[in-house]
Amino acid sequence: MRPLPLHRIGRVERKLATVLFADLVESTRLVGAADPEIVRRRVTRFFEQVARCIENHGGTVEKFAGDAVMAAFGIPRAHEDDAERAVKAALAIQESMGDLGVEARIGLEAGEVVADDSDSTFATGEAVNIAARLQQMAKPGEILVGPGAYRLTIGRVVTEDVGPLELKGRDTPLWAWRIVCATDGAARPKVQAPLVGRDAELDLLENTFGRCLRDRRAHLFTIYGDPGVGKSRLTREFASTLEGATVLAGRCLPYGEGITYWPLAEMVKSAAGIDDDDDSEEALEKLRASCEVEAVADLLGLASGILAAVEGERSREELAWAARAWAQSVAEVQPLVLVFEDIHWAEEPLLELVEHLAAWVRDAPLLLVCLARPELLEVRPDWGGGRLRATAIELEPLPPAESEELADALLSAHRLPEDVRELVLEKTEGNPLFVEETIRMLVEEDGRPAGLIPDTLQALIAARIDRLEPPQKTLLQRASVMGRIFWPSAVERLAPDLEGLDRLLDDLLFREFVLEEPRSTISGERAYRFKHVLIREVAYSTLAKTARAELHEAFAHWLADRAGEELLEIRAYHLEQACSIHLELDGSCPPELAQAAAEALEAAGRRALSRESFQTARRVLLQAVELAPTLERRYFAARAAWRLADYPAVAVEMEDVRAAAAEAHDRQLHGRALTALAEVALNQAADAVRARELADEALEKLADEGHALAQFEALSTRAHVSGWLGESEEDLRYMEQALMVATVAGRKDLETLAAQGLAMSYLTRLELDRAEQLVRRALSLSEESGSIRARASALATDGSLHLLREAIDEAEVSYSEARRLFDELGVAQYAAHTRMMLARVAERRGDDDTAERLLREAMRILRPMGDRAFLCEVERRLAQLLVRTGRVEEAERLALSALETVGPEDATSLITTTMALGVVRAAQGRDEEAEQLMRQAVEAASSFKLFAIEPLLTFTQFLKDRGREEEAAPYEARWAELSPTVAKRAARIA
Repeated sequence: MRPLPLHRIGRVERKLATVLFADLVESTRLVGAADPEIVRRRVTRFFEQVARCIENHGGTVEKFAGDAVMAAFGIPRAHEDDAERAVKAALAIQESMGDLGVEARIGLEAGEVVADDSDSTFATGEAVNIAARLQQMAKPGEILVGPGAYRLTIGRVVTEDVGPLELKGRDTPLWAWRIVCATDGAARPKVQAPLVGRDAELDLLENTFGRCLRDRRAHLFTIYGDPGVGKSRLTREFASTLEGATVLAGRCLPYGEGITYWPLAEMVKSAAGIDDDDDSEEALEKLRASCEVEAVADLLGLASGILAAVEGERSREELAWAARAWAQSVAEVQPLVLVFEDIHWAEEPLLELVEHLAAWVRDAPLLLVCLARPELLEVRPDWGGGRLRATAIELEPLPPAESEELADALLSAHRLPEDVRELVLEKTEGNPLFVEETIRMLVEEDGRPAGLIPDTLQALIAARIDRLEPPQKTLLQRASVMGRIFWPSAVERLAPDLEGLDRLLDDLLFREFVLEEPRSTISGERAYRFKHVLIREVAYSTLAKTARAELHEAFAHWLADRAGEELLEIRAYHLEQACSIHLELDGSCPPELAQAAAEALEAAGRRALSRESFQTARRVLLQAVELAPTLERRYFAARAAWRLADYPAVAVEMEDVRAAAAEAHDRQLHGRALTALAEVALNQAADAVRARELADEALEKLADEGHALAQFEALSTRAHVSGWLGESEEDLRYMEQALMVATVAGRKDLETLAAQGLAMSYLTRLELDRAEQLVRRALSLSEESGSIRARASALATDGSLHLLREAIDEAEVSYSEARRLFDELGVAQYAAHTRMMLARVAERRGDDDTAERLLREAMRILRPMGDRAFLCEVERRLAQLLVRTGRVEEAERLALSALETVGPEDATSLITTTMALGVVRAAQGRDEEAEQLMRQAVEAASSFKLFAIEPLLTFTQFLKDRGREEEAAPYEARWAELSPTVAKRAARIA
């Protein structure tokens, strides 16, 4: 085991930040035209003014370089509105330049940067470079923003599209926007989310308002909830239901000067009809006109910033009196609802004022609605407590059913593909804002689910994490490496310097970052879960990649010590992640780590193969091969592709394995590779002769190896080849040998496959009773085996038996379940085959639309695979269906394609595809060609039973339709010799 230098994990973090560059315009000309001391004073004043604007908006000046200032918003601590702060700071800078007699140009961009988690703001990343380049491209007095900052401020600022810009150092143009002005956020585009799952809370608000009307008293109603859970949405819905009431809203701000009474100021200005562009005199005149008492108006003018700033305790008391008098007078005219948003950011004077209004407004209906995050209770644990007229509720995330309802409504409104639905539900976990923002991201990305976190949500969650104390934040970051579930003792291994772990966990539980799991998958270990998957993802995203690599490896070692092989797959994943990060950063991986990861991945992949998790097996075995290729690893990676019927990959990889095994004199792997290559020859090349050669060679190599699975696969493949060649007896002989091998080995999964293979052989011979015995055996064995692949194969054969016996409903049930299982396994070839068989069921019901849909689905699956075994059958069946529905032109293309696809030795498909083209030619009125093709098919089918029925019936009908009854008679007689049940089935198809 490599010693892990966890103590070296530094405080370097990855953060979503907004970078601002501001430059003094034409400073060279300024220097040349003025006294150096004057220049120095102007430049110094420029720097001071820029720094003041930046700091007033919560940003940090990183450095002064020449005449330029670089600042960062979100470093060292993130805020959910860092991009908006940066834009407003830029606007403030430009507004202040007039007083200095200079001009500035500014560039902004938001994105992931790497920074030291300390008081330093030194940052590197693409956003830094883009912001600098945009500043250089900006005109004097102009602010340009890049795509990242634009996305984060949509609706918060007014922009003009500048279009793509060629920036130095970039290969591709970058789209940019010019900032015009800021807005109040009301213009942010909505995705028209309906209010879902909040009926009880809405009823409570309405009932409380009813009490205010009845009692003519003030009531304090606080709505708690995590960001995005729907506090504002609920309040807007409530306000929309009110008639004859005045509703005024104001938002508490987290930064800025003179913001103490900001929400009250917004309410007062709104009630008085004061616009932002009104001068002080006009605003005060409107305010006095709206107030009954001039003193009240003047005090409210102080609070609103219309008059000079308020100082001293006496002014605070007077403001409380004025606010009460104002609210009382408005509420006496008609009921009043005051909505204080984000009150967790309120300063103490405003909190006291709200409580004062709740306690002292009398004989007037006033409802005070306060929207708060749970952290309000950290600074004011007694908020609303001890009051008779106070209500508090907490909004929880929507339960699954209502979350699905919301997602479905939004997806429907935006016509996004249904396949993104599960992604939305998985990522958002019932948080309405998360649902909306994730769908917004998908809309912007044209419905392509990139699996990323929308920038808006990352900013929101990162800000919440950054408000934690360093130990709690470190705990979250280290725990995030493990995944959604984590264990305290593993955190101790990953964060050995962390003290008071239980206390820190309790704090995170209280703050609802994590939840305790009722049970742990590791005995003797407590387990915790991140409350929301996005909290985990954002916490992980803040870790530097160097730290991630070391932590993944450390956690893998903890798993090995604590859980052994029980959690092998998880351990393999973390070792692979450590390797991937090393390769990304350094281009190489420590050899010991690479070897450990490859061994774990191989073991996990082989276990996945045995569990029939073929897609997982393929992925992890390829990872193992990439890290440390061995002959066995290469074989098992190719075997996973074989099980998935990925024949192009099997052809290349198994040939490499075959050659290497021959050179190494490894007869077993040599034989097993030959078996796989025989199936490739059959299914991809449609070369049954070559497939027979390969299968025979495989049997020879494996004869003395004593490997039951290898021998079984070689025998069943050889039987399959015989079936292609129309060698019925050989087919049965090899399949019976395969059944014997499986039985001796005690492999019920292999017994199932052999029994159903034999059943299919007997079905083609129309020996239905014998076939039924084998099908029943296969179904019974499949249940005992626990093999999904075996069960699906048995069900598919059961469906064919039912179809031949006219049991259409039973056939549909079996085929449908087989399709579901093959889809689950990811075995595309057989998933397509079951769709083709379900199409036959639909045709029997007269449902050509469903049959066509299923056949086209099957074609879409098979064509990219290069399959020639089933594709020709799907194409010819669809061609015949299209003839029946009058679409002869497309039918001809498909019939010709089917004949071109079929292999020269594929005896049965040569019959069916030739007959299909004959049907097309008959529909085109080309009777001579049609008759020739049909006779050819009938003659080729003469040695078969099942595959002779359809050609005989079709040709008989062709002759009768042309008045050639006498010629049709012998073909009809031959058809009548076959099983009556099958004859009836064939007649119905015709």
